[in-house]
Amino acid sequence: MATEAKRLKIVEHAEVRLNTFLTWCKDVGLELSVKVCVGHENTVAEYGMLAKEDIEEGEVLFTVPRKAILLQESSKVAGVLAQEENALESASNWVPLLLALLHEYTSPQSYWRPYLSLWDDFRKLDHPMFWPKDERDALLKGTGIPEAVNTDLDKIHKEYSDVVLPLITKYSEYWTPNIHTLDLYTNLVAFVMAYSFQEPNEEEDDDDDDDDEDDEDKAPNPPMMVPMADMLNHIANHNANLEFTPDSLKMVSIRPIRKGDEVFNTYGQMANWQLLHMYGFTEPFPSNSNDTVDIKVSDFYMAAKGIKSHVELPLLEEKFKILNQMEGNEVIIFGVQGCLTDATLNTVLKVFCMSQDEFLDFKENEGWEEDDDGDLASTFSEEGVLKLKPIWKRLIHGATRLTLCGYMDANEVLDGKDPDKVLIEDKEASAKLSCRQQRALHVRYGQKSILYKLLQLTN
Repeated sequence: MATEAKRLKIVEHAEVRLNTFLTWCKDVGLELSVKVCVGHENTVAEYGMLAKEDIEEGEVLFTVPRKAILLQESSKVAGVLAQEENALESASNWVPLLLALLHEYTSPQSYWRPYLSLWDDFRKLDHPMFWPKDERDALLKGTGIPEAVNTDLDKIHKEYSDVVLPLITKYSEYWTPNIHTLDLYTNLVAFVMAYSFQEPNEEEDDDDDDDDEDDEDKAPNPPMMVPMADMLNHIANHNANLEFTPDSLKMVSIRPIRKGDEVFNTYGQMANWQLLHMYGFTEPFPSNSNDTVDIKVSDFYMAAKGIKSHVELPLLEEKFKILNQMEGNEVIIFGVQGCLTDATLNTVLKVFCMSQDEFLDFKENEGWEEDDDGDLASTFSEEGVLKLKPIWKRLIHGATRLTLCGYMDANEVLDGKDPDKVLIEDKEASAKLSCRQQRALHVRYGQKSILYKLLQLTN
């Protein structure tokens, strides 16, 4: 009884916070269509948006005025952040917004309090950065997430100690180190990862080639928090999209939505490992059509070593060194429908299979000046891989096997006995897993299923 009463109390508090937020939305001019509502029930996450009536394609579901967007310029500490702009530079470009959030989240008088109060515990987002390291390493072995999280945590710690702490110590009227701690800063990083938006850079219709190169060099716009827009959950097959205008941001339906269905936004073409790393959730296997897996170029090198003679190894090592010096040659990315970095894969396979004379020409020319390899997307599609040269197929096959060994024992790979496959197929058993175990399973098996298909195509 005590547990049930506690649960009801938590639900009541959540409803109070939500109602307070919705009142605030009206006060700031955020317009919500009568055809939708936000809440906890019948949604895939803690909050979500549902259709109260049938919605046609092209309908505006809500409009967020610019004054209701939380960014460093709209915070009470905007003046300090502008004054200290040069001292706040960092690789992430997030520090100004995070400092604004540190102040606004902990200030009882904050203009944004009805919005920020929706999140009373950021660890509920359950990013892998909040998992115990042993659990993270065990459940996500081979996926690349543990390494990404370790990098994140190192950067967060350095950013806080080198940039944030000196500033909040200097401006004690806005921040207090005992309150605005590294732990709170880390929680807010997770909040920004999961809920922030970035406005696209403006594109000029009449750009010439030089201007296009300049656009590529432009830094992305800093993140911003968009109330109501962050209520929508994500799936690959989404039914709504956020549009940016000079005066407001609008969520617009991109196809009909039936009464009772959830309204889904998109966070982009995100593989499950990216969704879990950045947002703390996954799409159940096999529904994520954007799933990908990385095969390291070093695994192609090891596969090549296995089929080259002892005499050829010095040349092979030199080829590997050259590939390492070429930008973007760390990994080959494979998706559900084939290779997504076909130019890189083409280069790696060609270099590893070159004769000594061909390789000398390649080095002297610093690559290929003019090289017509045809339609690489077709070459490395599922049908294309079947027709590749035998030596190329052997290299891909060997690198794929080595990648699979990163997830499980080599004998399991050779025997084809994958415990994850058993769990995926046994719905009753997988339903008994914890949320973290289920999400990790979706990531692991989504990646391994791509690798298994690649093994079949190159066998």
